[in-house]
Order: sequence, then C-alpha cells, then structure tokens
Amino acid sequence: MPEQKPPTEAPATPTAPTAPEARESPEVATPEVAPHIAAEATPGAVPRATPEAAPEVTAAEIARLAGVGRAAVSNWRRRHADFPRPVGGTETSPSFALAEVTDWLRAQGKLAEVPLRERVWQYVSSHPGGSVAALVKAGSALLLVRDRPREWLEAAAVSDERMATLLAPALDRVLALRFGPAHPLGATAPLPAASVPFLRAAAELAAELGTRGAFEFLLGRHLEANPRQYTLTPDGLALLMAALAAPAAGASTGAAGAAPFTVLDPACGTGTLLRALPGATTRYAQDSSPELASLAALRLALQSDAPVRAAAADSLRADAFARPAAEPVDAVLCHPPFNERNWGHEELAYDPRWEYGLPARAESELAWVQHALAHLREGGTAVLLMPPAAAARRSGRRIRADLLRRGALRAVVALPAGAAPPYGIPLHLWVLRRPSPQVAPPSGLLLVDTAALADGPGQGPGPGRAGWAAVHSAVEEAWTAYERGGPAPDVADVPGVRRVVPVVDLLDDDVDLTPARHLPPPAAGGGLAELTAVRDRLDSTLTRAARLTPPAPPAPPADAKDRPAAAPARLPLTTVGELARAGALLLYTGTGSGAGRAPVLTEYDVSAGTGPSGTLAAAVEQPLLTAPGDVVVPLTGGAGVARVVDAATAGAALGRGLQLLRPDPAALDPWFLAGFLRATANNRRASSHASTTTRLDVRRLELPRLPRTEQEVYGARFRALAEFEDALRLAARLGEQLVQGLYDGLSDGTVRPE
Repeated sequence: MPEQKPPTEAPATPTAPTAPEARESPEVATPEVAPHIAAEATPGAVPRATPEAAPEVTAAEIARLAGVGRAAVSNWRRRHADFPRPVGGTETSPSFALAEVTDWLRAQGKLAEVPLRERVWQYVSSHPGGSVAALVKAGSALLLVRDRPREWLEAAAVSDERMATLLAPALDRVLALRFGPAHPLGATAPLPAASVPFLRAAAELAAELGTRGAFEFLLGRHLEANPRQYTLTPDGLALLMAALAAPAAGASTGAAGAAPFTVLDPACGTGTLLRALPGATTRYAQDSSPELASLAALRLALQSDAPVRAAAADSLRADAFARPAAEPVDAVLCHPPFNERNWGHEELAYDPRWEYGLPARAESELAWVQHALAHLREGGTAVLLMPPAAAARRSGRRIRADLLRRGALRAVVALPAGAAPPYGIPLHLWVLRRPSPQVAPPSGLLLVDTAALADGPGQGPGPGRAGWAAVHSAVEEAWTAYERGGPAPDVADVPGVRRVVPVVDLLDDDVDLTPARHLPPPAAGGGLAELTAVRDRLDSTLTRAARLTPPAPPAPPADAKDRPAAAPARLPLTTVGELARAGALLLYTGTGSGAGRAPVLTEYDVSAGTGPSGTLAAAVEQPLLTAPGDVVVPLTGGAGVARVVDAATAGAALGRGLQLLRPDPAALDPWFLAGFLRATANNRRASSHASTTTRLDVRRLELPRLPRTEQEVYGARFRALAEFEDALRLAARLGEQLVQGLYDGLSDGTVRPE
C-alpha cells in the first residue's frame, strides 16, 4: 500500500494507471467529477486554506517533494535567508507551511509541480484533528462520490462555503445508507469551509485512481508513517484464511448466483481479513478502537456494494452482533489480540458463549475461539490466528479437549515464523466448525506444519514469495482433502508436513495440539539420495571456487623493504550525487509495493546473493522494476554491499531499504560502479550512525573519474571477484545442508556411523 517513491533525479512523478479494482467497482463519478474540480483549483497549485487548517510539512517531506535527501533541505535552510520559517513542530523537528515551501521551491527552480497525491497526503498528515480524522472525512467524501455522484457534483459546483453546508447532510445520508442507522462514524459535524479544498482534492485524486484506490493510497501512507501503532495482518495470510473459511469459490470471488454468505471479524483492525472475501453478501466488523472500526467500514464500503455493519466496542465485553439481535454468520475470520489478561474473566464468568468451558484468565485466545463459535450458524467455519502457546498451555487443556470431543476444532496449522506479527514466533491457524446434530464430527484432527516450506526471509520479516506460495498451496490442499473425507477423513501423510491424528490419541493429560509433536519426522536431509546429491554438488562448487580464486597480488621487489613505501596514485574522484546531477545515473528508492505480482528483491536477497524472494505489498502505483545493469545498494547495516542486477534478478520490484542506481551505459560500467561502492573506507565516510543502526547516504559515495575503457578493466576484475564470492556463498549453504542432514541421519538411524 505505501506509495512508490519517484526517481530521485526526476522531478515529475510517473502517472499511475487506474487501479484494476477501480475499474471493476462502479466508479461512475470519476469521469464527471474532474472538470468541476478543475474549475476550483489549478493543477499543481497548493490550495490556500485558513491558517488553522493550512497543511504543514517536515524537512523529510520537503525532501520527498523536491526529490532530494534531507541533508539538502538542511543546507537550504542554512544558505538561503528567504527559506520559509518554521510554523510548528519542535526545535529539532520543525514543520513548515506547505504553500510557502512549494512557492519557494518553485521560485528556486527546484519544483515544477506538486504531485496531486502529495498535496492530498499533506492535507491528511497536517489535519488539526489528526490523520485518522482526515482519513475518515476523505473516506466519507469518496463514498459519496462513489455511491451518489450526482449529489457530489451538485455540491462541488458551488462555492466552498456553500459546499460545506451541503456536504454534512449528504454525507450523513450516504453513511446511513451503507452502514445502517448505528455506525462508528457517527453524525457528521458541520464542515468548516477551510476543509472543502481538501475534500475537492481527494475527489480529484479519485478521478485518477478511483475512489477505492484513492482511499487505499491515503490509508497506506498513514499506516506506513505509523508502523508501531497498528498490528496488521499481511494480505497473503488474509487470503489463506479466507480460502479456508469460504464454502465455495463463488463466495470468495463474488460469482454471480453464489449463495448468500455472511462473514464477521470481531477484531477487524483496518478490515484486511474481511477485504479478502469481497464476494460476501454482508460483512460485519467490530473493533474496540472507534478509529479502526471507522476506517475498516469505509474501506469495505469502497470495495463493493455489499452491506457493511460496523461497531466500535470491545467484542468480548460489549458484543454488538450477539443473538438474537443479529443472525448467525456463515464464517468468522479473526486475528485477535494475544496474551491479554484483562479480557473480562470476572464479569463474563456466566456468559452463555462459554459453551466449552470458562477460559482461564491467561487464556484470552480461547475466549475469542468460543466467541467466534457462538456467532456461527451450524456448519459455519471460523479461522483464527493464534499464538503457538494456546495449543499447549495446561490451563487450556480442558477446553481444547472439549473442542476435540465435540468436533468443533478441525485443523491446527503451524505457520512459518514471520507470517504475521509478532514476526519472531511461528503462529498457528485454528480452523473450527460449529457442530451440527445431524452431521457426525470427523474422527481425526488435521495437523499441518509449514515451517519447512518457507524458503528464507522475504519482504519484511515474513517468508519469501516462493515460500509463501508453497505454504498457501500445501495448507489449502490438505484442508480440501480433509473436508472431502467427511467423518472419516483420509488425507495422505506427508512426513514433517501433514497428518490426520485420531482425536482419541490427542486426549491425554496435556491435550497438546502443536503439529510438530504429532507429525512423523521427514527423512534426514530429504533422504539418502538427496544427501548424496548435495555432497556431489558441494564437490563441484568447491572445485569452481578454487578455479575462481583470485591470484595473489604481485610481490614487492626484493629491495622494497629498504625503501619507504610509495603512496598509491591518487585518482580524481567524484560522488554519486554529482554523477546523478550530471545525468550519468538515476537514483531510485524502493518501497516493495505496487500493483501486479512481481517478486520483490529484498535487503536479505541483496546481502545473501539470492534471487528475489519478497512479496509485493498491494498499492495502486506500478512498482519500480529492476533491469540488467542496475546496481542495488542496501541503505542500512553498514556492510558495504552493492549488487549488479543480472538476467535472473531483472524484472523484480525494488524492496524497502534499498537504493537503485541506474547508470547510463555510455558513461558508466555497472561493475566498475558497484566495485567502488563496496569499498570499506568509502562506506564509512558516507554512513551516519543512529543509536541502533547505521544508515548509508548513497549520494556521498565516491568513485574515480575514469574513461569508459579504463572503467571496463576495473569492472572485469570486480566481476570476477563477485563470481568467486557467489561460489563461496553457495558452498557454505551446501555445506551447512550436508552437515545438518548427516547430524539428523545419524540421530534417527537413516545413516549408519560406519
């Protein structure tokens, strides 16, 4: 969802195509709204608002607008007496009036036009009521644009003062129509005329991205700017949970003629899980945070025409969709809060939801499990993300036993570490079904362990792109086979991955449902044949590494020790920043987001020399893709790494924390560039240090000024070193695999010590 940052040296932001979801949604207002907005504001200009509502920007945001680093903004403040004065913030982090900044940048020739997305985002980030209040206002206006375009056009055709008067009742009508009379957004307060330019700009952004795309962009920027305030469910995990809960393809895809399908998320957050089931006929969302409940409701309403019912209250203490006020639902998806001791143990002791036993104070997750089951119709499915301790804690063994005996718990899936926050823990999925008296429960519990299917770190801390695809496929395949078996499921065992365990075998003193404890171990190292293949591959790799070993530097003359060492020849130097200003290369910053399905090249991939393994985060912009000859540099860590993109890496999206240098082939050899960027002293001079990290300023990195022919001589030597390094890395990985496989084989008896 975060915005794709524009090229550092290119002032104009590439125009993003209309998002696919915007084309699929009934965005009837988009073609008609733009002319009315254009009559009110000049494209690229910053609308003038009253002082209390004027957008403000920080130094970092000024740098983003101008396409420079933050150090450049600091230099402008020192060197230019006419640079705008701070209007807010703190002494160490001042903020400036956006209108004054853009006027100054334009007068200095440093800015041709403020991109529309940046203008709208600055309104959001500097809103007096906070970013969430601005998002709610923008989302409400976008919903009016989407659902009642004529009403919006009539309001947009008048002055700002008159429009502010017309909008409040119009917004109330559209919100009541989509969310019912009681919803978390409440009645719309009278709008000041100063907020109208913001809403006009948001509607103008909808003309570019669609109403859904515009809101997703703004919400994504908000979440990116406040990463520690929210616990987000990754999109890939949400799709897997939706696939397990959906009774048929029609429900998950919204196919015409599909049976009615209702779904609830009692801890909805920003609505990611409910968005994964766009074909649901009604979606119920509840969250203890009024802000999150409001954002989720708007996000869902902008996705489809299906009714949305949302509530802001603690689901355990104040269930907004309890029977008989609400009908039971077909599915529940939930990523509940973990390890909460103050969940209501005392006041809810006699609650009728505890059909399987009163959860202990330390078992809040089992309270959420029973809350989900209480809202299901008979035969309905619930999928919950759970901490691994919930499968084994002794305080919950009686409830787990009753869930098994009565056939409510159908599957426990162990995910690889990094699948969702907290990223250091391999979380579990519990798949439950409300028992029906007419249907015999299955005789066994499906246990799946996907830890071995992840292929290394991908985007962020999660599993890589290829690894997650394997996880999703394996889990869905196992669940489909289990469902097909009915009361006597017949799912083929896969050692170390899946097995159906008879319920009677699990009902011991501990009722430990951790999958790894009940799965047959996989063959050591993949089996003896695999170990032999690894050994052979290691031999050939070591032989290749020996062949690629660089020659030793020539020995000094015999009499050199009697003479003082001569200083090395000093070559004329330039910096990456100077080369960028001269047009010899372009600089891009990665975000790992965008439209499409391109794999993501991550910091781990660059440092480890592996292929792209990350998963693209959803966003409306096209991602920045790598091309052969690009040079990619990690911005944190201080390790001195630079990687030249080859055919195997080309076409990947650039991940977060990476800088891409795209040299002009006529001016710079990419291997020459990458080689000098790796120099230890070079990285030390260009790095700054925070309390826990080291950050690289790529623009300060130096390299010699040499003709193209001399660059190629250096480049050939640097390329040979890179090939030698790749061979050593591969040998290390194969050696670790062989050693661990032999340890495992000797331990389980598949390999004899003779």
